[in-house]
Amino acid sequence: MPDTPQDLEFLHQITATIEENLADEQFGVTELAGKMNMSRSNLLRRVKKSTSLPVNQLIRDARLKRAMELLKNSSFNVSEISHRVGFGSTSYFIKCFREHYGYPPGEQGRRSQEGLSTNSLPQEPADALVPIEQRVTNHVVRMALVAMVMVVVVAIGIVGYTQWINKKAPLEKSIAVLPFKNDSNDSSNVYLINGLMESTLNNLQNIKTLRVISRTSAEKYRNTTKSIPEMAKELNVSYLVEGSGQKIGEEILLNIQLIEAASDKHLWAKQYKRKAQDIFELQREIARNIANEIEVIITPDAARQMEKKPTENLAAYDYYLKGKQLSILLQEQNLRKAEEYFKKAIELDDHFALAYAHLVIVYYYLDAFQINKQYTREISAYADKAMLLDSQSGESLIAKALDYAHQKEYKSAVQYLEKALEYHPDSGLVYYFLTEFYSIYVPDPERYLEYALRGAQVDVIASDSDALSFKYFHVSNAYMQTGFIDEGIKYLDKSLAYNPQSYFAKYAGILFRFTKNHDAKRARDLLIAEYERDTNRIDIAKEIGRISYLLKDNENAFKYYQIFLTLRERFQLEIYQEDFLDAGIVYTRKGLKKEGEAYVKRYKDFADQDKTIYRPLWLSMYYVYTGDDKKALEYLAQFSKEDKYVYWVLLMENDPMLDHLKKNPEFQKVVKEIKDKFWRRNKEIKAHMEEKGLM
Repeated sequence: MPDTPQDLEFLHQITATIEENLADEQFGVTELAGKMNMSRSNLLRRVKKSTSLPVNQLIRDARLKRAMELLKNSSFNVSEISHRVGFGSTSYFIKCFREHYGYPPGEQGRRSQEGLSTNSLPQEPADALVPIEQRVTNHVVRMALVAMVMVVVVAIGIVGYTQWINKKAPLEKSIAVLPFKNDSNDSSNVYLINGLMESTLNNLQNIKTLRVISRTSAEKYRNTTKSIPEMAKELNVSYLVEGSGQKIGEEILLNIQLIEAASDKHLWAKQYKRKAQDIFELQREIARNIANEIEVIITPDAARQMEKKPTENLAAYDYYLKGKQLSILLQEQNLRKAEEYFKKAIELDDHFALAYAHLVIVYYYLDAFQINKQYTREISAYADKAMLLDSQSGESLIAKALDYAHQKEYKSAVQYLEKALEYHPDSGLVYYFLTEFYSIYVPDPERYLEYALRGAQVDVIASDSDALSFKYFHVSNAYMQTGFIDEGIKYLDKSLAYNPQSYFAKYAGILFRFTKNHDAKRARDLLIAEYERDTNRIDIAKEIGRISYLLKDNENAFKYYQIFLTLRERFQLEIYQEDFLDAGIVYTRKGLKKEGEAYVKRYKDFADQDKTIYRPLWLSMYYVYTGDDKKALEYLAQFSKEDKYVYWVLLMENDPMLDHLKKNPEFQKVVKEIKDKFWRRNKEIKAHMEEKGLM
């Protein structure tokens, strides 16, 4: 209980501050401490003393209290309310609400009409409706009630109590659209049937109160022999949609079934027979029928998205579907063929936004990592065209994001990708690009970790999936970047369990364990063995060169840096420019002074032009190399003002170039500041991820 009037005043202030910031998803313990002009640790201690409750629980309870008020007194739907009270994920909001009140938010309207109590289950939901300072007074009374409940429990018998606590709350509405089957003997119809499946999925994804499993997750079950309950359990969904169809002449015949997952009960089945020209109305009708059957609300915004007709030209749409089917396979020959189809679609309809957007994606992949970009003008022109034609399309927003990324304007790119998530909240492609950009180009370890975790939740694919292996690799890397070493290794092992031959995970596993055990020689030997299995692995050759350099083994450093640089030039790749300085030093030590100086100059050019937060760090290392320690320390101090750097920065002091600075008090002070700031940030990230239900 609050002991003094000052405690009560403090609780009044903290309550008001929380309520003023409920709509801000990012508002958590750290932000509250800032608003209260307190350190995080002081805030935690003061709140614990006054309320016996964690700060993040106070914030969450306040959000849920406001949500209940909105459910009772407004016309907003569950998704809208979840965002108004600061929950970025509707499904997480539903989970928290159900845990707190004992039933999902979608039931509040019915319970109000039927006169049911909002705290009819014994889960202490009344706290959300009580001021924070009053809850502490209630704590003593609650303890007495707990004792009384335990007596009652014993009286009614253990069996009855067990049945009561094992009652499952209603599942959130979730659905997976399984791959549609082509009933025709004509295999060329596959793209059309796949297109109908994907359009059904996309229309359902517009319904914010419905969790929809992505296409990549469901694709695993195309030829499966697993039962409906088995698939539902793996995908964690309450409903499954099955479909099959064919095109006969100018008619489309489609059979759709909606199945209740746990019981394998067919809730609804319908056969659609439509003229090919009615394909768009068919897509909308299927989604509406499914939504009505499982009783989810289609908001006006969702309805508008569904009503969009991508093109009036069916032949153009046909080419678009063919191109999209091929572009999923990222091999160059498939991308080239997809390019042809998208161009043909645009020739038939020059207002076809989706075709322009997907052409941008094709060109972006064709130009990826290439030193000499071929499609800069096309990417920019087609992205602008897609946005002009449909600025509220997720695909158009992705295209514009890739346009900015192609121009290395990554801050603008992530803004468009964040916006695209509003239209495609379950898009694996958007999560992929967000994790890539926040990992490398717009360094933000917290966002990288968040999107990696959310992306892994979106694509819950069955075991042995290469795609899930890659996603777990991203989660692993994100954990490592943020300093959660053990978690990183845990998810790396998961990645390898799904795909023991993973292109990235085996190599990363060696580096991650080197990070933990600091056995550089062991790591280098393992990397050499891995490189010998594939001598085109530029990333492994580079890393062997780097570790050999750290070990002051100039022979191996030169050998593998030479391999790395040769491969880089052969494939014309624009990557790993930060390694030019070490390579230059190694070449100079081998007596190749001219070549060494050339690589050092290329490093300086890279550092000068770099637009990331790491630019001062690159320049600091350059001036250490030149012997200008004063300037090196100035740039290092400049870098220490940043706070969104990744774990590998902490390993920089292992560089042999810095040996002479390690006893310098100014150097020691700056390095300590960088390390301390990183670990403070590490704790904050953990708290934020826990608040969002991601850790």
